[in-house]
Amino acid sequence: MAEQKYEVKGDFRMGGEVRPFSKIIEAPSEMQAKERTFTLFGSKHRVKRRYITIHSVTLLKGE
Repeated sequence: MAEQKYEVKGDFRMGGEVRPFSKIIEAPSEMQAKERTFTLFGSKHRVKRRYITIHSVTLLKGE
């Protein structure tokens, strides 16, 4: 299955502050895009999964 681009939007809690995010993730499926988002924030910002809320995952067409 080919990699597709997804736009993942949501927010995450860092300290006492909630910060919104929007990321373009390449993944074979919507579920895998969510998993890669959790992995990215965990490794880059040291945020646990329970502090990350994903509001939408949208397939980007034509990119």
